[in-house]
Amino acid sequence: MPVDPARLAAIAEDLNEVLACGDPSLLAAALGKLAREHGMREVAAAAGLSREALYKALRPNAKPRFDTINRVCGALGLRLVANRAVVATPPGTPAPQPRSQTPPGQAAPAPARSKAR
Repeated sequence: MPVDPARLAAIAEDLNEVLACGDPSLLAAALGKLAREHGMREVAAAAGLSREALYKALRPNAKPRFDTINRVCGALGLRLVANRAVVATPPGTPAPQPRSQTPPGQAAPAPARSKAR
Protein backbone atom coordinates (compact mmCIF):
# COMPACT_ATOMS: atom_id res chain seq x y z
CA MET A 1 0.00 0.00 0.00
CA PRO A 2 2.29 2.79 -1.26
CA VAL A 3 1.96 6.22 0.34
CA ASP A 4 3.52 9.45 -0.88
CA PRO A 5 6.76 10.08 1.11
CA ALA A 6 5.77 13.69 1.85
CA ARG A 7 2.43 12.45 3.22
CA LEU A 8 4.25 9.85 5.35
CA ALA A 9 6.47 12.58 6.82
CA ALA A 10 3.39 14.63 7.74
CA ILE A 11 1.69 11.57 9.24
CA ALA A 12 4.80 10.75 11.27
CA GLU A 13 4.97 14.31 12.62
CA ASP A 14 1.29 14.19 13.62
CA LEU A 15 1.76 10.82 15.34
CA ASN A 16 4.81 12.13 17.22
CA GLU A 17 2.63 14.90 18.66
CA VAL A 18 -0.01 12.34 19.66
CA LEU A 19 2.65 10.10 21.25
CA ALA A 20 4.02 13.06 23.21
CA CYS A 21 0.63 13.34 24.95
CA GLY A 22 1.05 9.82 26.35
CA ASP A 23 -2.61 8.88 25.87
CA PRO A 24 -3.03 5.49 24.15
CA SER A 25 -6.63 6.26 23.21
CA LEU A 26 -5.47 9.32 21.22
CA LEU A 27 -2.96 7.14 19.39
CA ALA A 28 -5.65 4.56 18.63
CA ALA A 29 -7.95 7.28 17.31
CA ALA A 30 -5.21 8.81 15.14
CA LEU A 31 -4.27 5.42 13.69
CA GLY A 32 -7.97 4.67 13.15
CA LYS A 33 -8.34 7.85 11.13
CA LEU A 34 -5.30 6.95 9.03
CA ALA A 35 -6.53 3.39 8.52
CA ARG A 36 -9.91 4.67 7.32
CA GLU A 37 -8.13 7.04 4.89
CA HIS A 38 -6.16 4.10 3.46
CA GLY A 39 -9.02 1.61 3.58
CA MET A 40 -9.71 -0.51 6.65
CA ARG A 41 -9.86 -3.74 4.65
CA GLU A 42 -6.43 -3.13 3.07
CA VAL A 43 -4.81 -2.03 6.34
CA ALA A 44 -6.32 -4.98 8.23
CA ALA A 45 -5.05 -7.44 5.62
CA ALA A 46 -1.56 -5.89 5.62
CA ALA A 47 -1.51 -5.96 9.45
CA GLY A 48 -2.72 -9.58 9.61
CA LEU A 49 -5.94 -8.63 11.41
CA SER A 50 -9.61 -9.00 10.60
CA ARG A 51 -11.40 -5.82 9.62
CA GLU A 52 -13.63 -6.15 12.68
CA ALA A 53 -10.64 -6.56 15.01
CA LEU A 54 -9.02 -3.48 13.49
CA TYR A 55 -12.18 -1.39 13.97
CA LYS A 56 -12.41 -2.59 17.58
CA ALA A 57 -8.72 -1.89 18.33
CA LEU A 58 -8.78 1.60 16.81
CA ARG A 59 -12.13 2.87 18.05
CA PRO A 60 -12.15 6.04 20.19
CA ASN A 61 -11.12 5.42 23.82
CA ALA A 62 -9.61 2.04 22.92
CA LYS A 63 -6.39 0.88 24.54
CA PRO A 64 -4.92 -1.46 21.92
CA ARG A 65 -2.02 -3.79 22.63
CA PHE A 66 1.44 -2.72 21.52
CA ASP A 67 1.54 -5.59 19.02
CA THR A 68 -1.59 -4.27 17.33
CA ILE A 69 -0.23 -0.71 17.18
CA ASN A 70 3.05 -1.98 15.78
CA ARG A 71 1.34 -4.09 13.12
CA VAL A 72 -0.96 -1.25 12.06
CA CYS A 73 1.98 1.16 11.86
CA GLY A 74 3.84 -1.34 9.68
CA ALA A 75 0.80 -1.72 7.42
CA LEU A 76 0.69 2.08 7.04
CA GLY A 77 4.42 2.26 6.20
CA LEU A 78 5.36 3.68 9.60
CA ARG A 79 7.67 2.51 12.37
CA LEU A 80 7.68 3.49 16.03
CA VAL A 81 11.08 4.77 17.16
CA ALA A 82 12.25 5.64 20.67
CA ASN A 83 14.12 8.89 21.22
CA ARG A 84 15.61 10.32 24.37
CA ALA A 85 13.12 12.57 26.12
CA VAL A 86 14.04 16.21 26.47
CA VAL A 87 13.41 17.34 30.02
CA ALA A 88 13.18 21.03 30.76
CA THR A 89 15.38 22.30 33.58
CA PRO A 90 13.44 24.44 36.07
CA PRO A 91 14.62 28.06 36.32
CA GLY A 92 17.49 28.51 38.77
CA THR A 93 18.57 24.86 38.53
CA PRO A 94 22.03 24.29 37.08
CA ALA A 95 21.98 22.37 33.82
CA PRO A 96 23.38 18.83 34.00
CA GLN A 97 27.01 18.52 32.98
CA PRO A 98 27.78 16.43 29.90
CA ARG A 99 29.22 13.00 30.53
CA SER A 100 32.91 12.43 29.96
CA GLN A 101 33.88 11.47 26.43
CA THR A 102 36.93 9.57 27.72
CA PRO A 103 36.90 5.96 26.50
CA PRO A 104 36.60 3.31 29.24
CA GLY A 105 39.95 2.28 30.67
CA GLN A 106 41.66 5.58 29.91
CA ALA A 107 42.35 8.31 32.44
CA ALA A 108 40.61 11.62 31.85
CA PRO A 109 42.95 14.52 31.17
CA ALA A 110 43.69 16.72 34.18
CA PRO A 111 41.80 20.01 34.19
CA ALA A 112 43.82 23.04 33.11
CA ARG A 113 45.12 25.13 36.00
CA SER A 114 45.25 28.86 35.88
CA LYS A 115 48.52 30.53 36.81
CA ALA A 116 48.23 32.49 40.05
CA ARG A 117 50.09 35.79 40.14
